[in-house]
Amino acid sequence: MQPAWALEYRSTGRVALLYDAPSTAAGKVSIAGSGLPLEVVVDAGAWVKVRDPNGRLAWVERSALDGPKNVMVKVDVSLIRQQPLFDADVVFRAARGVLLEISQESDTYGWLPVKHADGLAGWMPAYEAWGK
Repeated sequence: MQPAWALEYRSTGRVALLYDAPSTAAGKVSIAGSGLPLEVVVDAGAWVKVRDPNGRLAWVERSALDGPKNVMVKVDVSLIRQQPLFDADVVFRAARGVLLEISQESDTYGWLPVKHADGLAGWMPAYEAWGK
């Protein structure tokens, strides 16, 4: 069993059950929707202890964490811009709780390149996202 030393997030690839112990015989804590980013707390092989966006700790089967890298909007409204600049044009607005896929692995001076499920893409301030 290895603790996660730096913040690491993984997203669910499908709807997944979260348990109070690393076993399908354990109590079910909640259901994580497809694409939900979860913070990895402990990686224990077939099971991973995670923290959900509400701060709740639970266990999930590793096989459920194979989704695209997503973040969740954690502010009331995030303005997604054409470029990673505060004065760039707004492409779309994303409300609290909306899932956005990180479209590439880069953080340009505090900005995340994101894509909405409907295809719209742009940049959001990293501090407005949970799961990065």
